[in-house]
Amino acid sequence: MKLRYVVVFGLIGLFTQEVKAQKGYELGGWIGTSFYYGDLNNRLAITKPGLAGGLNYRKNFNTRISFMGSLSYGRIAADDADSPNNYEQNRNLRFSSSIFDLSGVLEFNFFDYIHGSTDEYYTPYIFGGLSAFRYNPTAELDGQRYELRDFGTEGQFLGEEYGNFSGSAIIGGGWKWDITDDWSLNVHIRYHKVFTDYLDDVSRTYPDQGFLRDLRGDVASQLSDRSLVEGLGDPGRQRGNSKDNDAFFFVGISLMRYFGNLECPKISDQ
Repeated sequence: MKLRYVVVFGLIGLFTQEVKAQKGYELGGWIGTSFYYGDLNNRLAITKPGLAGGLNYRKNFNTRISFMGSLSYGRIAADDADSPNNYEQNRNLRFSSSIFDLSGVLEFNFFDYIHGSTDEYYTPYIFGGLSAFRYNPTAELDGQRYELRDFGTEGQFLGEEYGNFSGSAIIGGGWKWDITDDWSLNVHIRYHKVFTDYLDDVSRTYPDQGFLRDLRGDVASQLSDRSLVEGLGDPGRQRGNSKDNDAFFFVGISLMRYFGNLECPKISDQ
């Protein structure tokens, strides 16, 4: 019980300390890479990193706590051909997707961080929060690219396809440091655990291909079952793992401009 009160009052102290010294906000942008983890890459291998970037807004509450809002874009992809697993190679599925993400996170600096200070101008930091994003997995077949959601590749009935929008829980960390009084560089890695298992269009089992052809046509059946081994795509056989949702990462470097009151130099006691 006593520990809980210590934690609560400690957090209150973090939010209230040195507010005047860090009053202000920051604007900037970031560039980096994005990659995916899920049914088509369950080893966290970075096989198909994509270009990523975005715009940032940061509100500093004090020297330790800040809020960061970001509008980001990233490209993710995966291909069973890159897997060392024989089953996954023979499953032979692939996808790519653009991610448009709007996020908000609360950041905690491990050190006091004050723009304009000659001593407290850098810090490692961690953060957590939530995001909403748009995605649209696609794949190429016979030289033409198709939006997989439209073909109900796991036997979804018409009108029961998964959506193009979802959300995610975010955790991450990085490093901030000033390069001038007004400008700073930040590096970060951001992990998004998403609230859908269809980031890659793969989640459950193979449908009956005759039913799928009757419902959506031959292209739907070809996109659903691309297996290289006869019988692998029989109805009811595992196509993905529906017990674990997908995820994606953003890794990047930001250039941020500070707008606020800089700290006055400390007067020597000597």
